[in-house]
Amino acid sequence: MVYPDNHVEHWLNGYKVVEYVRGSLIYQALVARSKYAHWVDFGMAEKGRILLQDHGDNVSFRSIKIKELK
Repeated sequence: MVYPDNHVEHWLNGYKVVEYVRGSLIYQALVARSKYAHWVDFGMAEKGRILLQDHGDNVSFRSIKIKELK
């Protein structure tokens, strides 16, 4: 979930697994050291497509439901 102040939280099965502030110095440094370093402004779009990652392993997705949170 992205909050108005660019604070982001990722939850998995009821557990918060990571949180960060988009655009912060730490965020920029992490992106710069990642495979997304060549993407200009990676992760900074206000709206866009959903990114499902596989990390190089075989992966399957099914019954994906996307709901706008209010």
